[in-house]
Amino acid sequence: MMEMPALQFVQTNGIRMGFYEAGPKTDKPPMVLCHGWPELAFSWRHQIKALGEAGIRVIAPDQRGYGVTDRPEPVEAYDIEQLTADLVGLLDHLQIEKAVFVGHDWGGFVVWQMPLRHPDRVAGVVGINTPHTNRAWADPIELLRKRFGEHMYIVQFQDPAREPDKIFGSRVEQTFDAFMRKPARGPDAPAEEVVAGVGASPRLNLAFPQMIANYDAKRDPRTPILSPEEKQVFVDAFTKTGFTGGINWYRNMSRNWQRSEGLDHTVRVPSLMIMAENDAVLPPSSADGMEKLIPDLEKYLVRGSGHWTQQEKPEEVSAKLIEWRRRRFG
Repeated sequence: MMEMPALQFVQTNGIRMGFYEAGPKTDKPPMVLCHGWPELAFSWRHQIKALGEAGIRVIAPDQRGYGVTDRPEPVEAYDIEQLTADLVGLLDHLQIEKAVFVGHDWGGFVVWQMPLRHPDRVAGVVGINTPHTNRAWADPIELLRKRFGEHMYIVQFQDPAREPDKIFGSRVEQTFDAFMRKPARGPDAPAEEVVAGVGASPRLNLAFPQMIANYDAKRDPRTPILSPEEKQVFVDAFTKTGFTGGINWYRNMSRNWQRSEGLDHTVRVPSLMIMAENDAVLPPSSADGMEKLIPDLEKYLVRGSGHWTQQEKPEEVSAKLIEWRRRRFG
């Protein structure tokens, strides 16, 4: 795979997980890079190379349900307890006591949970685009349904018939053509236009399955962020696996909420929040107030980037990770 170290495997928490590693094994604490949806460890190819060359040990797994990693059948196998336990098992296999966990998109939700659930294994946390928040006052799916309606993609993902899975799975190249582009406008543009480049609605409903079903790359004026060869890596992987494994993470949002009652959401490790100026789904404003939950928090804004920050602005993201890691941990 282009620009990637050799693929390795580990048995962790009942699954076989694929991962990539670079940098000296003596470097401590290593950085573990956790991708989002619909992505892969390959999404971190630029950071793996840059951090490794900077002398920082870096590890990037294909997470549960993705790429070369196992895809268990039960939906409950993808709850936050399992996703965080997978990373603990990865550390155990590599005989690593503590790591700095870096997460983008859904990977961000996972890494912010690590110091809450496994504080003895976490040296620090970096969220990219994804903020840390307190436990919602009600079931998050019901809150999303009330705010955005039935067509909001996360609400649609709860469909037991798995229609969204089928839409994406039958249009794999179309999906990555649509998603992996720079935003057409700034952060105030309607998300339908920013993310999919099709007819924008004045209401932010984020109906991604329907947008993909109607998407025509020839009509999309936005700039792709992937080369044809890079896009093919994603297309090949998701053609083989489908999208259900990753979507099952969303199908556990209510379960995660129910099972987190009473959990202290304070993060007590050095933390960095990297925000993207033009992310319409996770805008910088979504990180407002994080300081109340994270006493040791720094924030950094990447200007001109949409949602896929580590791939849109790879040099800037890598440089900030290296600078922060060296300053805070030597």
